[in-house]
Amino acid sequence: MKLSAALDTSSSRTAVCVVNSRDGSVVFEVSVATDPAIIFAALAPFLPRLDRVGHEAGSVAPWLHRKLTALGLPMVLLETRHAAAALDAQRNKTDKNDARGLAHLVRSGWYRPVHVKSEESHKLRLLLGHRRTLKRKLLDIENEVRQSLKVFGLMVGPRAQRTSFEARVRELVAPDPLVAAVTECMLRAWAALWAEYKRLHQVLVQIVGRDELCRRFCRIPGVGPVTALSVKAAIDDPRRFVKSKTVGAHFGLTSRRIQTGDSIDIEGRISKCGDGEVRTVLYEAASAMLVRSKQWCAVKAWGMRIAARRGHKRAVVAVARKLAVIMHRMWLDGSEFRFSSAAGDSGNGASGTTALAAAC
Repeated sequence: MKLSAALDTSSSRTAVCVVNSRDGSVVFEVSVATDPAIIFAALAPFLPRLDRVGHEAGSVAPWLHRKLTALGLPMVLLETRHAAAALDAQRNKTDKNDARGLAHLVRSGWYRPVHVKSEESHKLRLLLGHRRTLKRKLLDIENEVRQSLKVFGLMVGPRAQRTSFEARVRELVAPDPLVAAVTECMLRAWAALWAEYKRLHQVLVQIVGRDELCRRFCRIPGVGPVTALSVKAAIDDPRRFVKSKTVGAHFGLTSRRIQTGDSIDIEGRISKCGDGEVRTVLYEAASAMLVRSKQWCAVKAWGMRIAARRGHKRAVVAVARKLAVIMHRMWLDGSEFRFSSAAGDSGNGASGTTALAAAC
């Protein structure tokens, strides 16, 4: 008798459910601490008959997945949206019921498996995430200082760059002791964030400089160290995509379609599925290629034609999607970015090192 199991995981407790793969009857249910060894001990008596053990993607899911797989459990990571849609049919939402619903989902095979990124990719994502958080908090404090001083007619002005921001603000608030004392607290916090942000950014640049793939990515017009490292960390393993063109859909850069019967067929805006931060950096890279870069290439020419026909924003999205496809193909082929289309390419972006020019 084959068995299917599922875990409903939180940071402290995990609900475990084991069901019969043939008729769906519940064989075993328990709630244990979220610890790989304890979870394995709960499932160990059923290990010879366990077909699959499913759990939803989440904050602790990569850690649990790696540890439980190493212990010998047949783990599968479930796509969150798909699992949530299936669990919405339940009347009462509890951890026990969610574990039972996920077990039936695994038993039926009606789920989408999620790729579990390597520990190296998670470390790169940690660096990118912490750098991004420091940058946002830095901008929050900077904007707060700029706006609050306008009440007193003190204009920091757009010319005050980060190297001269502190000096400019102190110069403005110096005549008023109370305003100067209050603003000084904000400036000290701003200076600490700025110093730590520069430190993390330097670490990022050093990692990119030592990585051969990221250096090749950075030779693409508009692509910088942040974009290169973000794409590498998000893709993790390029061979998990059968076709390069699916990478654009993975990052939510393809149109969402709603079709039913003969009367409704709507092709809307991009789906915005997947990693939003990677989508953002790809959009910024595409915008830089079209607007700021002085280097001309076939991708830019293609984007400019779309901009003339359908508008700048649609062109930037199209180029961002194309960059994702090209970078994936560069990773697979070990090839360089080609600035011009090669004669005789088929244009489908699917063959060898000529795929870069073909994708243009």
